[in-house]
Amino acid sequence: MENVRWQSVLELVSLPRASEDTAMLLGLLLSHDEREAIGGRLAVFRALLDGQQSQRQIAASLGVSIATITRASNNLKTMSEAERALLSRLIL
Repeated sequence: MENVRWQSVLELVSLPRASEDTAMLLGLLLSHDEREAIGGRLAVFRALLDGQQSQRQIAASLGVSIATITRASNNLKTMSEAERALLSRLIL
């Protein structure tokens, strides 16, 4: 069931539309905290992939917990090299 719901989300956000419409759609669907969490997670992944800062430096500069950094780091460790390369290409 969860996979079907997630697929529905992916289909919805990948429909061609103006970026302001996508911003409005996500603004309507997600709470302020959810939007902040997603933005924070993206920033953490960018910083980890960039590799210029230690995890403690990333946590301090982004104002997130070490646990958040650790979860993202562990997620990166489970990715294949192809997945990491794709993520880097998409977000860096």
